[in-house]
Amino acid sequence: MHEMGLAASVLDIVRQYVPDAQGPLVRRVEVRVGELAGVQTESLAFCFEAIVRGTPFEQAILAIELVPALRVCQACGERFPSPAMLAPCPRCGSDRTRLEGGTDLRVVDVELDDEVGERVAS
Repeated sequence: MHEMGLAASVLDIVRQYVPDAQGPLVRRVEVRVGELAGVQTESLAFCFEAIVRGTPFEQAILAIELVPALRVCQACGERFPSPAMLAPCPRCGSDRTRLEGGTDLRVVDVELDDEVGERVAS
């Protein structure tokens, strides 16, 4: 299960920006996962919950946004969502398309509570 390693990497990234002393303030960690990244999102959420247990970040929840795979047509420049490897362009019909997105995993936001209970995003 490589999702455990991914969850550990997400926590490592959060720790680069939020010191352990402020860990209890972290409420939400938002990640974007590409449709073709090969990640089981339910498993990633479960693993993140397990990996933060017993740490200063244990109250943090992982919010996952699934990003569709995008292709771009080499003939006309049309960008369109498609997880298929050989998808023709919906505008011009060309089969000369290339994958442009939907294969990565990114930490995009960490939401913190401030000391008096108000929410702040960083």
